[in-house]
Amino acid sequence: MNKLSSLPRDARDTLFLLAVIAMVLAPQIAYLPWWCSALAAGVLAWRAALAWHSRPLPGKAWLLALMALTVGATWFTHRTLLGREAGVTLVVVLLTLKTLELRARRDAYVVFFLGFFTMLTSFFNSQSLPMAAAILLGLMGLLTALVNAHMPVGKPPLALAAKTALYMMALGAPVMLVLFLLFPRLAPLWGIPNDAMTGRSGLSAQMQVGAIGSLALDESIAMRVRFNGAVPPQGQLYFRGPVLSVFDGRTWQSAQSRYPARLIPGADLQVQGEPVAYEVTLQPTLRPWLLLLDAAPQPPVVPGHEVRMDADLLWHTLAPITDLLRYQARSYTEFRHGPLRPVAALQVDLDLPLGFNPRTLALAAQLRQDPTLAQADNAVLVQAVLQRLRSGGYRYTLDPGVSGRNSADEFWFDKKEGFCEHIASAFVILMRALGVPARIVTGYQGGELNPVDGYWVLRQSDAHAWVEVWQDGRGWVRVDPTAAVAPGRIGSLQRLQAPSGLMASAFNSVFGNVSPDALARTRAAWEALNNSWNQWVLNYTQSSQLKLLQNIGFAAPRWEDLVLVLAALLVTAALIGAAWTLWERRQSDPWLRLLQRVRQRALRCGIELGGATAPRQIAVLLQQRFGTGPTEAVRAWLLRLEAQRYAAKDDNTGRRELARLQRDFRRLPWPAP
Repeated sequence: MNKLSSLPRDARDTLFLLAVIAMVLAPQIAYLPWWCSALAAGVLAWRAALAWHSRPLPGKAWLLALMALTVGATWFTHRTLLGREAGVTLVVVLLTLKTLELRARRDAYVVFFLGFFTMLTSFFNSQSLPMAAAILLGLMGLLTALVNAHMPVGKPPLALAAKTALYMMALGAPVMLVLFLLFPRLAPLWGIPNDAMTGRSGLSAQMQVGAIGSLALDESIAMRVRFNGAVPPQGQLYFRGPVLSVFDGRTWQSAQSRYPARLIPGADLQVQGEPVAYEVTLQPTLRPWLLLLDAAPQPPVVPGHEVRMDADLLWHTLAPITDLLRYQARSYTEFRHGPLRPVAALQVDLDLPLGFNPRTLALAAQLRQDPTLAQADNAVLVQAVLQRLRSGGYRYTLDPGVSGRNSADEFWFDKKEGFCEHIASAFVILMRALGVPARIVTGYQGGELNPVDGYWVLRQSDAHAWVEVWQDGRGWVRVDPTAAVAPGRIGSLQRLQAPSGLMASAFNSVFGNVSPDALARTRAAWEALNNSWNQWVLNYTQSSQLKLLQNIGFAAPRWEDLVLVLAALLVTAALIGAAWTLWERRQSDPWLRLLQRVRQRALRCGIELGGATAPRQIAVLLQQRFGTGPTEAVRAWLLRLEAQRYAAKDDNTGRRELARLQRDFRRLPWPAP
């Protein structure tokens, strides 16, 4: 600390600026090429060492060599020098290399504005609440460094610069709020962050046995649901995703992608009972599917998107969902769909590949030889297979191992354990072998209520696979074979816990045995806070803006009305500010008002002043109390204040000098009392 305080002003300011740049670049590390992060860290450490030891900066040859090296590395990494990823990489390189020629205030300004721009590019990667908090902290640091660079000579405390920066941010907050609410959100001004492009729903148009099981360890949120009335029982919370009918022996696929739509039987959806109204906030998935509670006969309300339903009751948009999406829907938990009589298209849901699962096929033949099942209808066969699951020693597990060529045989006869898709796949294969049309439905089941904000949270670990079996006269009927093996998985929503790993052990060793209830409450509060950020900030779209205008009196608002309202507010604020300034100037002498502020500040430093103490006398009193060094900048300013009042000069020059004095007063390094 003694070494730091004894450094020259330039070295101390440089070290602070380097620390701020490191803080600005920290959110980018996870998204930059490894070599770029390593280069940035190395250059900043090199520049800090030069400032610490007061050594000269490297020559232009070094800078040119490093620049050429990084341009080549950028080309090698991204195969282009254009585009978002390559552009951000080059901006980070330019920012760090610019610190190696930080000689004059002009160079510092370039670093400041490059830092502001680099900070904004972090939103390309993520728009989450932690990222926003990190950027706000970086903004505070850059503003503090910028204010510090404008302060007079000497060693003004950073706390004073930080206070001024915080004051500037507070003044700018109302303007930021107005721009956020009213600045038109028009593409392509609002881009898509990388975390949206890398998001996933955990579901796919195809499924290999074991694919959903890998999601059981993923606690990230897939979607949030807010019900507008009574919530259905947890055992009925099935959110429908892709339906998989085509099986090649290893992979299940959607029939919609394999066969022309004319071969797929229509949904023929009929509902009964009272509808369930709810709102879904879906995380980015890169898929077009809208996950809805089974079943929704009417299209969901999705602002800015056209939606349609396919023959498998799955609603989807016309384009992949690449951003946070909020939509409203009404579903019926009691419904019937599909053909009531046998049709040719049901053959898709009977087909089995040749040469796979011979023991399962033999089991089906054996069941058919049972006199009670020989002529049984599909419903009876379903119950017979479910009974086998209940009484056959089968087990629900997160770690069933890798399935081989004959996955159904392994489940029914060897391992007798599996995750939901193992059970569903083996069940469908056996039902088809019995001559019963059956298919797999993927989606999410259950969820948990967040008591803080009242939203139901469905995580990737809630991804589920169940079965639909066709029955004559009833159409497709939902059957969840997992419930026969592990009823708690569906009814009371008991989730299997992943085994504790290294991170969990480290957490317990550091924090001790923390109460599970306390951890659950903390997570619920954090997720509620994130949900508020998603609902009110990230999901504040143009439709929300137009709804705001409608609430303040616009009958049919358009985006042009946003511009008019924004312009009117800005002009009104400017006129009010100008009127206030003119009124204030006419009330009293601005020089005397400034002198009064000086006296108040000197009083806080412990200097007792009389009513007629002149600026020069105040400077003398400060020097006697604190010495020459700590008060040099303040003493020079006080002499300028006195000269502005009494030195002969024209009115325009005097007004300009007084404006400069008022501006510099806020940055004076007054000594601590």
